[in-house]
Amino acid sequence: MKSFTGRTAAITGAGSGIGRALALRLAGDGCHLALADRDAVGLAETAALAGPQVRVTTAELDVADEKAVYGWADAVVADHGAVHMIINNAGVALSGTTGALSLEDYRWIMDINFWGVVHGTKAFLPHMETAGAGHVVNLSSIFGVAAQPLMSGYNASKYAVRGFTESLRQDLELTGSPVSATCVHPGGIRTNIAKAARVDDSVAAATGRPAADATAEFERMLTTTPDRAAKTILDGVRRNQRRVLIGPDAWAIDSMVRLLPTTYQRIVTGVVRSRRGKG
Repeated sequence: MKSFTGRTAAITGAGSGIGRALALRLAGDGCHLALADRDAVGLAETAALAGPQVRVTTAELDVADEKAVYGWADAVVADHGAVHMIINNAGVALSGTTGALSLEDYRWIMDINFWGVVHGTKAFLPHMETAGAGHVVNLSSIFGVAAQPLMSGYNASKYAVRGFTESLRQDLELTGSPVSATCVHPGGIRTNIAKAARVDDSVAAATGRPAADATAEFERMLTTTPDRAAKTILDGVRRNQRRVLIGPDAWAIDSMVRLLPTTYQRIVTGVVRSRRGKG
């Protein structure tokens, strides 16, 4: 998809962060918008910022709700006439040792981060194929490339998005579909994900530091702006890239995994251990 002008894009998690930045950039390119988020206030703010130059519709949506996502996809086509891109951006974070996290914790993050992506892809794909052109953009993470201690639930969900999207892209090529797909791996982006994350008490026990300290340190690592991330994603769609890495940290981690495919785990664990108890 070389141009977004006159097209319609559906975006989940559009109430803030990367989702909002994508909406504003697409609106600037003359792309009509179907925006969804659980945050009604943030969603309304994004719609207002997008301005009157394009058609904007909004829906309060929980991407874990299969029926709601399918209903939203049908409503988008009814409201806009067609849809040409789905950006499955909504996601959450979870930290804790594997032993401490409950099965409910894992189900919670997988329902949103993985099943939300599957729901969005499956609901919109037939509509895009009917339109004769389209693109699926699924947000994984650099932690869908490299595993981290205390992040087993998050890693599992983002690795799953990566595997799903890479296989999807091959399916689309194999069947001659007019739709393509891109998997996005952001590094540290300045969004609200750290503040909204679920952090189990086991993180403090494992690191010797209060969970709030770990969250604050993580936030300091969020160096790339959402607008820069949005530009990189949309440039990747225009080039029909299979994989998009965002931020110098993402490129560095990807290179480390390529060079040290198993040894990197010892390095990361060693760094965390060396900082145990330090403020």
